[in-house]
Amino acid sequence: MNREVFFELVELKAKTASVLPFLLGICFSWYHYGSLHLGYVLIYFIAMFIFNMAVDILDNYNDYHHAKEGHDYKEKTNIIGRENLSLPMIRRWIIWMVAISALMGIGLSMVVGWPLLWLGLYCYLIGIFYSSGPKPLSSLPLGEFFSGFTMGFMIMLICVYINTFDSFQWTMSNIGSIFLVSLPNTCLIANLMLANNICDLEEDEMNHRFTLVHYLGKKASIGLFVGLIVIAFASIVLSVVLGLTPLTMLLTLLVLPFIWKQTKLFLNEQVKTKTFICAVRILAVGALVQVVFFAIGLWLK
Repeated sequence: MNREVFFELVELKAKTASVLPFLLGICFSWYHYGSLHLGYVLIYFIAMFIFNMAVDILDNYNDYHHAKEGHDYKEKTNIIGRENLSLPMIRRWIIWMVAISALMGIGLSMVVGWPLLWLGLYCYLIGIFYSSGPKPLSSLPLGEFFSGFTMGFMIMLICVYINTFDSFQWTMSNIGSIFLVSLPNTCLIANLMLANNICDLEEDEMNHRFTLVHYLGKKASIGLFVGLIVIAFASIVLSVVLGLTPLTMLLTLLVLPFIWKQTKLFLNEQVKTKTFICAVRILAVGALVQVVFFAIGLWLK
């Protein structure tokens, strides 16, 4: 397996969805608590990244097995069939990645406290059953919620907890503050899956994957796509107004012309090979500028 095939197998280009919420958690921890445990949070980052790669390999593996005969998905679309990858090798990669990341997480929870174990267990269950089992979450009208909530909010919450475990209080106020700051990424990550499901509607239905788009229809799903972008940027403004993020976060609004341009391209045509990249760009740019302008606010504080 060469490097390019491996990067596609683990969907490296989509790692924005996990890395940038993690960095936002770093910024939030320092801004509100003045606390960073760099050694512990680095262990968390490595474990999170390894598990995220394992989940994406598992997604491709399960999609390959669940694909119905009679069309070209297995042979021409799925990376495993297209590159004729060894299934036993794929299974070994998944097992070792999950085991290594889990051991790192369990070890870390023994140091920072057992809340990390329960938070991590939730993330592992969502990651594994996202594409596994008789009714994978990704084939149900729940995938957008679980992907957005888990990667947008839970990754950030765990990061903040690890950095502040010796002083963190599990109050509704603290959790609500983190949720509001994470809401833009939560919406944009959910939109990534929504855009994917909009583009793949016919293929998903042939594979008996009845996603949210199947139930809402394309028109309403496209409306939801736009609505989530509006909520994402409105929550950025609200976070500043409530003092949860620095004033520099308002500079995030400078990318709205770019976001609107990408949104219009997607609204005009929902084709996986042409316009799904628009949702990827919206997430990448939207999440990146949040981290950049939050970090600038920390520097100016």
